[in-house]
Amino acid sequence: MKPVAIFRHAPTEGPGYFATVLERHHIPWRLIKVDAGEAVPADPRAFSGLAFMGGPMSVNDDLPWIAPVLQLIRNGVDADVPVLGHCLGGQLMSAALGGVVSRNPVKEIGWGEVVVAGTTPAQQWFGHAAQSFLAFHWHGETFTIPPGAERVLTNRYCENQAFALGRHLGMQCHIEMTSEMIEAWCASGAREIGRSHSPAVQSVDAIKSDIAQRLQSLHRIADEVYALWIRGLAGY
Repeated sequence: MKPVAIFRHAPTEGPGYFATVLERHHIPWRLIKVDAGEAVPADPRAFSGLAFMGGPMSVNDDLPWIAPVLQLIRNGVDADVPVLGHCLGGQLMSAALGGVVSRNPVKEIGWGEVVVAGTTPAQQWFGHAAQSFLAFHWHGETFTIPPGAERVLTNRYCENQAFALGRHLGMQCHIEMTSEMIEAWCASGAREIGRSHSPAVQSVDAIKSDIAQRLQSLHRIADEVYALWIRGLAGY
């Protein structure tokens, strides 16, 4: 089958646990290093799916790769190629599909509960998580729900934590985290954490507390979400 294209926008924000799940399902994948200047492919049909990871930049920044990525997402949805977004990736999906990305009322960094909506799409994607679960967060912006999509996750600090549009899923929160990623983000973002006065920003010590158990629980959620997304891939 064709590979899943995974778009990396920052060196420390790679595919993480998502790649682990793809390999477990014997799904080939190709990492496209946008942060290293690799060109954004024009045709989504060269891939079985498109996955967009996080990054510290804004969708609203004047970066040369933003417009091609937004067009690729639109083309992917039009061609029924499954699209998946994590944090910045979810914001890119929203912007591409007619939503708006703007500053969130507060910055969210660390572990925080997200609540699963009672709608059919929410239950399809996250019903296995019961009513809520602990996700990872690192964002200062948020997206609106694009036309035709439905909110599937929310929480007290950020109304739109995830949206679904058929086989396409855009998330503000992170379910792809690994211990190595958390260590790297805490190291590079320690100053940001120290300067923040948001009630939704945790200390480095709090983020790393009970990390093995928290990741185990998060990975159980990710296993089901990614498995559902994989079932939509052409050739699977």
